[in-house]
Amino acid sequence: MAAAAATTTSSHLLLLSRQQAAASLQCGLSFLRHPRRQQPGSGRLAGLRCMAAVDTASAPAATASKKSSYEITTLTTWLLKQEQAGAIDGEMTIVLSSISTACKQIASLVQRAPISNLTGVQGAVNVQGEDQKKLDVVSNEVFSNCLKSSGRTGVIASEEEDVPVAVEESYSGNYIVVFDPLDGSSNIDAAVSTGSIFGIYSPNDECLADIGDDQNLDQVEQRCIVSVCQPGSNLLAAGYCMYSSSVIFVLTIGTGVYVFTLDPMYGEFVLTQEKVQIPKAGKIYAFNEGNYALWDDKLKSYMDSLKEPGPSGKPYSARYIGSLVGDFHRTLLYGGIYGYPRDKKSKNGKLRLLYECAPMSFIVEQAGGKGSDGHQRILDIMPTEIHQRVPLYIGSVEEVEKVEKFLA
Repeated sequence: MAAAAATTTSSHLLLLSRQQAAASLQCGLSFLRHPRRQQPGSGRLAGLRCMAAVDTASAPAATASKKSSYEITTLTTWLLKQEQAGAIDGEMTIVLSSISTACKQIASLVQRAPISNLTGVQGAVNVQGEDQKKLDVVSNEVFSNCLKSSGRTGVIASEEEDVPVAVEESYSGNYIVVFDPLDGSSNIDAAVSTGSIFGIYSPNDECLADIGDDQNLDQVEQRCIVSVCQPGSNLLAAGYCMYSSSVIFVLTIGTGVYVFTLDPMYGEFVLTQEKVQIPKAGKIYAFNEGNYALWDDKLKSYMDSLKEPGPSGKPYSARYIGSLVGDFHRTLLYGGIYGYPRDKKSKNGKLRLLYECAPMSFIVEQAGGKGSDGHQRILDIMPTEIHQRVPLYIGSVEEVEKVEKFLA
């Protein structure tokens, strides 16, 4: 009986294979007769629409289609889908693609820094009075060149530049891009995680730079750029790229937070997390407690409260890398709070509103979190100067509201 059943099954499969072969041959002949003939408005090739005419009644039931393990969504594919959906326009797609290219280059530079003699101090001091690392200067040049060559940016403002730069008119576009090319560069020599932060604003037709041969803006144009660099609530897109054990590109275009990881096999950023949501509360805090003696009493009381066991019997855990991107990324995934407050030495804290605080606050709000200066929403602060500093408390909603109550 078993042998008979096997023979019947084999005959049936042989019949099916012959039918499929004949159908495939017919499909191929049809394709040859009408080579790559496109149907109007369908975007499909007529020769590829032929399907095998198999006796489905006698064929085994088809299994449910499964997603291939090799199916991936790259950043480029994702951006094109957002453009098709109307979430962004073609120019924004190009700007974001140029930023991702800059991040890939910087990631390579960071990994090869000791080999390429890019560690240590450059010898110059930036506008904030900070010693510039060699990679600060190189990363700034990489970022600037990628944005200028995209042809879709009108003005770029960098943490490492004294003044904003207007892109030469023949190459310029409309978008305004602000960025910190290498956040946490003081950690480079110790191979600790660093990152790049960026924000993109819409153009302001009332302020069009006419720079001629001089790309450095004068006093009048600088004031104009300040008005262009609107509050963070006007951001169209923001993100950061973290250079660590993996190269992580985090992006929001106002429709949630998406995480892409650089795949060294393909050299492409691949989508690894969608619609990231930060926990409403967390038991991790990231503050530089070395400045504790310089804080005001209200902030000291808040910090002391985190170290008390509380109802759970466990105090908060301290985690501080010293790199905003690294500390923020951990907070985004696990919840908690990151803070860089004002103190007696730094009256307004040390983080820049345009390049760091506003983009990060836009990201965290898209993930369901909160960014505050201790008294008001970061995204509501109107910048009054290019390199303005503000205190920052950012993370889970409940944790940020807790520190605001202490500071009230």
